[in-house]
Parts: sequence; structure tokens; C-alpha cells
Amino acid sequence: MQTIESDITPTKEEKQKPGLKMALELGPLLVFFFGNLRGEWLVGKFPALSAIGGPLLIATALFMVATVISLVISKIVFKHLPVMPFVSGVVVMVFGGLSIWLQDETFIKMKPTIVNTLFGVVLLGGLFFGKSLLGYVFNAAFNLDAEGWKKLTLRWGIFFLFLAVLNEVVWRNFSDEAWVNFKVWGTMPITILFTLSQMPLIMRHTVQDTVAEGDK
Repeated sequence: MQTIESDITPTKEEKQKPGLKMALELGPLLVFFFGNLRGEWLVGKFPALSAIGGPLLIATALFMVATVISLVISKIVFKHLPVMPFVSGVVVMVFGGLSIWLQDETFIKMKPTIVNTLFGVVLLGGLFFGKSLLGYVFNAAFNLDAEGWKKLTLRWGIFFLFLAVLNEVVWRNFSDEAWVNFKVWGTMPITILFTLSQMPLIMRHTVQDTVAEGDK
């Protein structure tokens, strides 16, 4: 029980700059949306980008660059790499690189499926071994007791698997434009609504941060 609490303790930098942490995690996704939406305009301004491929592949390249920049800033500001963005970044590099190299958009479309499945399996697998790993993700926003982290981890694990299935349904049955719009403007609202639905549980299991001043 003690190890769970120490694992989810937020750093001082994360407590002071939660808005920056969120911006660094969402920024690359917005860059991806912009790159796909304005791909032709970007090629007009920077003709060299045409060598990458169509708008979706250009967006993928920009996504990869933005992800690296986000991780570097996170390392500098927060003194460590956040778990979920880091894992997602590795998958982006692999699948994004394959998409551009093979000129096949399938790989980048499968990236959300792979990432969400991985997160879901890891969270649920962690619970199997008595580890509430979600604390690594939300440690700057919430301070919950062990039971709260356990319940929240279970719910998020199932939710990630749901997102993986949903991504497969969308990219296999709809146009590229519809998939990109869903990835940015569909997945995000769904995730926000799910997060808000967990607030009653979070409020029930929130504990007072009584050690912060003593540790300083």
C-alpha cells in the first residue's frame, strides 16, 4: 500500500504547472489535426513537404516532430518523462515512420488502436499485480487514497479498450477526413465526458495533502 502512495506523489513542478502539462500532452494532437486540414496549403508554402506524401502523411510527420518537442520540454520542465505521452510517442515514431517510409496511411491509423490497447492492458494487468498505475498519469491533478486509485484504474483500463475498438470501427468504415475529425474532435470530448463522470468517485476518495509542507 505504501508503494502505491509513493508512486503517485506529484512533483513540485507538476503541481505548479498542471496547465502546461495538459498543453504538452494535447499539443501534438492539435498539430496533427492542423497538418491534415491545411496539408495542401503547407505544401504551397513549403514545397519540400510534398516529398513526404499527402496531407495525412504530412500531418503524421508534423505530429512526430511535435511529439518529440513536447517530450523534451516535459523532461526539462518536469524533470521526468510522463509515462503515457512517452509510450504514445514511441508508438508514434514507429508507426508514423512506417507510414511515411512505406507511403501507407494504415500504420498511423492503427496507432490509436495499439496505444489504447496497450494502456488498457497495462492498467488492468497492473491491477492484477496489485499496482494502481493510473497514479502516474493523474498525479498532478488528484490526490486519492489507494482504494480510489484502484477503482479509477479499473475504469480507465476498460475505457482505453473501448477507445481501441472505437478507433478500429471508425478508420475501417469511414473516410480519412472523418477519421481525423473523430481522432481530434470525437475522442477528446468522449474522454472529457468520461473523466467528468468519474468525479463523484474522485471526490469520495480524495485525501488531504498533509505532507506537502513537511517535505519542502
